[in-house]
Amino acid sequence: MTNTPAGGGGPPGGRSRGGKVRVKTAKRRTTSSNRWLERQLNDPYVAAARAAGYRSRAAFKLKELDAQFGLLAGVTRVVDLGAAPGGWCQVVKQERPKAAVVGIDLLPVDPIPGVILFEKDILDDDAEALITQALGGPADLVMSDMAANTVGHQATDHLRTMGLIEAGLDMATRLLRPGGNFVAKVLAGGGDGTLTAMLRKHFQSVKHVKPPASRKGSSEWYVVAQGFKAPAVAEVAEAAADAG
Repeated sequence: MTNTPAGGGGPPGGRSRGGKVRVKTAKRRTTSSNRWLERQLNDPYVAAARAAGYRSRAAFKLKELDAQFGLLAGVTRVVDLGAAPGGWCQVVKQERPKAAVVGIDLLPVDPIPGVILFEKDILDDDAEALITQALGGPADLVMSDMAANTVGHQATDHLRTMGLIEAGLDMATRLLRPGGNFVAKVLAGGGDGTLTAMLRKHFQSVKHVKPPASRKGSSEWYVVAQGFKAPAVAEVAEAAADAG
């Protein structure tokens, strides 16, 4: 990959010595909009994404997760749930040019060479069949950077996002090959007991991580679940846990 420092997926280079960029107040711009714009202008990952041709700074989150967990090593089929604007798909195709990559999102995603994209809700009845047909076989990796639109009520926002994560996990258990991996955005360290139990039922290893590209002030973390258990194996493991 170009523009990537050794040892990880962080942004190349750094800010100049000119200091932090300040945004002047505009009549039609709210205070929150000013803060967002100032944060974007001073974010080295935003600048690095632009320089590298990535569609979003989120591309570096996947690069950093891959550097730590080897998620893209040897993959031949990858699914991206919540693909817009396409940064994760770009990273996969650059790292694994021959891999079959399928992305799906409610929002439109501009075409990416070598990537099959569906503008569709993952909960639609035909979504899974479309993905399966496009992949041409079981997935090595299912990725989810999905998050529900917030309404400003913490409990509601948490439940809505958790519902999306669980829907992604449910789909992943039917798309993945034995030994495959699942990575998904979660909130507040992904400490929801029900979700963690579900992940451990289906995967050999479950880790929670906040990659450097994830803003320190955000509540987002990522769960990395590796070593998908075949359904029969998962059932045996569950029975053993219940017996213990």
